[in-house]
Amino acid sequence: MLTVLLAGCAVGPEFRSPAPPETGAYLPDRLPATTASADTPTGDAQRFLEGTSPPDRWWVNFGNDQLSQRIEQALANSPSVASAQAALRQAQENVNAARGSLFPSVDANAGATRQNGIAAGTPGTSPFTVYNAGVGVSYTLDLFGGVRRGVEAQSALADLQRYQLEGTYLSLAANVATTSILEASLREQIRATEEIVDLYRQQYDLTSKQSEIGAKSQADVLVAQSQVATASAQLPELRKALAQTQTQLAVYLGRFPSEAEFAALELDAVKLPIDIPVSLPSTLVRERPDIRAAEAQLHQATAQVGIATANLFPTITLNGSYGSQAARGGDLFGSGTEAWSLGLNLLQPIFRGGTLRAQKRAAEAGVDKAAADYRTTVLTAFQNVADALRALELDAAGLKAQADAEQATRSSLDLVRIQYDDGAASYLQVIDATRLYQQARIAVIQARAARLTNTAALYAALGGGWRGTDAAAIAAAQTISN
Repeated sequence: MLTVLLAGCAVGPEFRSPAPPETGAYLPDRLPATTASADTPTGDAQRFLEGTSPPDRWWVNFGNDQLSQRIEQALANSPSVASAQAALRQAQENVNAARGSLFPSVDANAGATRQNGIAAGTPGTSPFTVYNAGVGVSYTLDLFGGVRRGVEAQSALADLQRYQLEGTYLSLAANVATTSILEASLREQIRATEEIVDLYRQQYDLTSKQSEIGAKSQADVLVAQSQVATASAQLPELRKALAQTQTQLAVYLGRFPSEAEFAALELDAVKLPIDIPVSLPSTLVRERPDIRAAEAQLHQATAQVGIATANLFPTITLNGSYGSQAARGGDLFGSGTEAWSLGLNLLQPIFRGGTLRAQKRAAEAGVDKAAADYRTTVLTAFQNVADALRALELDAAGLKAQADAEQATRSSLDLVRIQYDDGAASYLQVIDATRLYQQARIAVIQARAARLTNTAALYAALGGGWRGTDAAAIAAAQTISN
């Protein structure tokens, strides 16, 4: 009973987690059971499994050990992860420090003072030394819960840092996955473009020879030359993009660009996940780290209102001390040297120029802001999921169209080659048909990469399966690094 009286009540609003959004879908129309399929690598139809959540280590579903190794190395070595981990430890220690205010403070003191009689109030005496030692106890009664609200606020900030750490894991894994897929795509595009340049050079050489015998004009030669130059101009941009992708990967993995050495990741070696989880909208708010972080900020803002409210009420502090004073150190705590005190202090704010009430109103405005920020975060999360779902649906249709175009240009090339062998088509027609086929091939490469990267984006949009498993993720990452 005494504990309850001393603890008092906690003023201010009690925090409650926001209710899940009432919407039951991410898109205005129903998701298809499966996406379109195409007769090409990564062209399988994907199935949407509504009501299921993304798994831990979702990247293993891409079936590429090198990709998994890159991601897990990034989780172990990235300085952004180390920073988020340190911020979490700092926040947790701040909670421990705040909890210390719930208990009495006990301090020991000892000292020696040299003084003369005037200082002691007895003029004419010789200087002497006073020795003292003792223990002091002080305890502020948390009658209105200001201290407990402070602990609550610090705990909410620790939750915020934990969810931000999970968000760091999630964004880092997604970035490494999508950047690695882009790297593989750029390699394929460079190879295809080099083949196109080679074909244009063959066409230019042939046109130049025909011009020498009068079969082609100088204008034809210039056109062929411009085609070589135009196609060749694409290679530096692609190679620059590849180099930038590799340096970005190095940073994600916690390395300097000069230390970046990656084994070539082939696009054909990355498998398209078939079964795609789609969390229920009502559970997404519990699985996205950024939403949980926004909720923690709302919790912290609510606790600040309690702190500001408690500051309006009286503060009662109990204090006491027990010690000894003596003219010689060896006489301390001897008979007649004891000194003690007991005290009770009451502090009631009367006039602070409106500061305390203004602070309370500011804290209440902070709750309104945090609530609005929370809703913005939820809306953005739903947008991310909706965009990723629609992208997967349309990516599949786009890849099918590009694969059909590639097949058509391939058939046209085969026909032109037969006609060339029969003397019914010129070599220039063969080169032109080959060029069209290679361009269609590049479009297919880009469409395949889009399916893979948008699948990774959907995993990230759904929360990536972390759901508070940061400790397990750290252990897994450390195992990889060791």
